Amino acid sequence: MKKQRKHYTPEEKVAILRRHLLEKEPISKLCDEVGLAGRQQEIHAGRDRKLEEARKQRQIRRGQAA
Repeated sequence: MKKQRKHYTPEEKVAILRRHLLEKEPISKLCDEVGLAGRQQEIHAGRDRKLEEARKQRQIRRGQAA
């Protein structure tokens, strides 16, 4: 099941941008606070799964070539 995407109101977006632009808060900190970092972990986990599968396929091909 796909994770439901978070939709931010215009007011929420303005508040986040204001904190970054006026209060000079780092984007990384704001992302952690509003929950955007979770998506990054999901992307990395997917990449790691694909990498592991590619490694297994490579080992199989090498075994067949020997």
